[in-house]
Amino acid sequence: MHLDTTTEFGARVVRRLHEEPVAWLTTVRGDDTPQPSPIWFLWDGETILIYSQPDKQKLRNIAEHPVVALNLNSDPSDGDIVIITGEAAIVDDEPPADKVPAYLEKYRDRITDIGMTPETFAQGYSVAVRVTPKRVRGF
Repeated sequence: MHLDTTTEFGARVVRRLHEEPVAWLTTVRGDDTPQPSPIWFLWDGETILIYSQPDKQKLRNIAEHPVVALNLNSDPSDGDIVIITGEAAIVDDEPPADKVPAYLEKYRDRITDIGMTPETFAQGYSVAVRVTPKRVRGF
């Protein structure tokens, strides 16, 4: 997916991907039930990095059905909608969350707010997921 940052929409999507703290990742269970989950994420310009606790349903869903949707919350006037669809993969070659400076910069205060250190967060949220966006839409 290429975001044309010369357009108002493309620039807004990139800004929000960098600034928004929470997105909704929707995976699909084996019985075809959608399962939205709030997640923290890091946009690197091409893919979205997510860390998860092991043995979560979203990981089983991704392993069985890698097509996902990622939604950013609307603004207070129900506008500024961003919906990304793509493919997710559980990846083993990512460094732990506490070794990713951009992730720590974005979430250090939130990690502290939930009573964790970067190290304990990385231990608890030890499974890395990469989402490769295929389409983006919104208004």
